[in-house]
Amino acid sequence: MEGRVVAAAAIQMSSTPDKEENRRVAEALIREAAGAGATLAALPELWSCHGLEEVYRENAEPIPGPTTEFLGSLARELGIYLLGGSILERVPGSELLGNTSTLYAPDGSLVAVYRKIHLFDVEVSGRRYLESANVVPGDETVTAKAGPLTLGLSICYDVRFPELYRLLALRGAEVLAVPAAFTLQTGKDHWELLLRARAVENQAYVLAPAQWGRKTDGRWTYGRSMIVDPWGTVLSTCPDRDGFALARLDLDYLDRLREEFPSLANRRPEVYRGLA
Repeated sequence: MEGRVVAAAAIQMSSTPDKEENRRVAEALIREAAGAGATLAALPELWSCHGLEEVYRENAEPIPGPTTEFLGSLARELGIYLLGGSILERVPGSELLGNTSTLYAPDGSLVAVYRKIHLFDVEVSGRRYLESANVVPGDETVTAKAGPLTLGLSICYDVRFPELYRLLALRGAEVLAVPAAFTLQTGKDHWELLLRARAVENQAYVLAPAQWGRKTDGRWTYGRSMIVDPWGTVLSTCPDRDGFALARLDLDYLDRLREEFPSLANRRPEVYRGLA
């Protein structure tokens, strides 16, 4: 990181139920992104285990635990901020798991933990998804400093709920992280649209690492990991393969935009009191 410009990478993977293989792929991509200049790197949702619900519980871990130690040590070795997408967290006293995102500083310390608030309980193209059968929702919004920027944390389906991102922006978020495993059916129509909308309405960068490809359970994930600027311009996107989108986040530009086009300052919260 130099001054108010941050090089960020949104890492794209096609994770499987094999945790060790996923870790190998993730480490290689994080190292490649850091070698390309990224000082902030982000993994996708459920990067360490994805594709078969029946193995989720056996792959879940406490936080802190082995996977968080791995991510922290890698962040320390490379001297970067590292967003651990999300992993399945073993929740004490519960049969349900957390879908949990963690952020690490360049010294390897764990600086933020976010648990997915909005669970994916929907039917898409005749297939039913019931995330709440395995996951307990979080109930806390989270922002954290990552060098010169403030990062707002979220996960996948959260992106459909603009209230969350407005809260993050009002709490200082300049970059909104959206690690995801969007379905192909929804992604092809809504992924870019939603990410650009969240960027524009909150005058923030969006960092969106994603799962891509066909999963072990037969579902397809959309991929197209991307980084969007506060004007809604897609700065970088990833093709349909393992890799990463890389872009420079100019925070001075963000400050100028918010000053010259002050839509956040022009809010009228006294009129919005009836919102539930």
